[in-house]
Amino acid sequence: MTTFIVRRLLQLPIVLLAISLLIFGMMQFLTPEQRAATFVKSEQQAQHLDQVIRQYNLDKGFFVQYGSWLKEVLHGNLGFSKQSHEPVLTTIAKRLPVSTELALYMFFPTLAFGIWMGTMAAIHRDKLIDQIVRVFAIAGWSLPTFVLAIWLLAVLYGYLHCCGIGRADDKYMVMFAQGTLKTYTGMITVDGLLNGRFDVFLSGLKHLVMPVLTYMVVASAQIMRVLRSSMLDVLNSDYVRTARAKGLPERVVNLKHARRNAIIPVVTIAGLMIAFMIEGVFFIEIIFNIPGLGQWSIPAAIQLDFPAVIGIALLTGVSVSLANLAVDILYGMIDPRISFQ
Repeated sequence: MTTFIVRRLLQLPIVLLAISLLIFGMMQFLTPEQRAATFVKSEQQAQHLDQVIRQYNLDKGFFVQYGSWLKEVLHGNLGFSKQSHEPVLTTIAKRLPVSTELALYMFFPTLAFGIWMGTMAAIHRDKLIDQIVRVFAIAGWSLPTFVLAIWLLAVLYGYLHCCGIGRADDKYMVMFAQGTLKTYTGMITVDGLLNGRFDVFLSGLKHLVMPVLTYMVVASAQIMRVLRSSMLDVLNSDYVRTARAKGLPERVVNLKHARRNAIIPVVTIAGLMIAFMIEGVFFIEIIFNIPGLGQWSIPAAIQLDFPAVIGIALLTGVSVSLANLAVDILYGMIDPRISFQ
């Protein structure tokens, strides 16, 4: 397995290079002036795009332009965003922890909830809990994310006043901005604990309830359906019947023998979740006023802020590539029948 991991890690730069070629190829549909915007480092430089075109060979052939662009990207220059009025990389560095915190709190509860509900539905086939799970899965899969988000916003925030929008209570955000509370990671819940302020941590959690619930209801539906179907097939297999015949407890048979093999398709779903989560996080950030990458990139796209869009595309490509690598490795850990030779 070590050989496989090393081989996949060596392949990763090639995959990332292919992604960069694809993105730069799409950039060729832009005018030289629009492409030049992805090279500038300041607002002053953006006023002299003719010089930028000559400096970075944007009037030369494709591979000459690509070489100049890739060199700038590797040096951390992704252009200047007119939406945030600062370099793209600077904006990404500021907002990435916000989106990462939101994604982490959405991903793991969604995965755990979907696996648990799918398992219960398969074990108790055609009983009440199975009927509930199937109705929940169909409703969740059919429900648009923004509709559920707005409904939760109206009920939990507007009517019950039990949750908040943004990242935390205003008084804590002011304390972070003034330096009263030190920023370590850019994640409110983590920084609250590192500052020894459990109240800040709880405030951050309170503001994550609605975004997490929104994503959990929609995204866990597919996990439930896939795991239920896969586990029903496994429960009818010969080796499960043999395990029961040996007198093993039903819990051991269901969870250790059946679910471990049935969960393999869910690993694929989890990898895809990371890719689609980026889109989901972006819309959720807009609705719940969370200042992450989505709250910046969507208005940037509307305003044709090409450096910002290209920077997000590169970040997305890297994230999906790393997710695929993790999925491949998890396959072998879960199912020893898979060969890595």
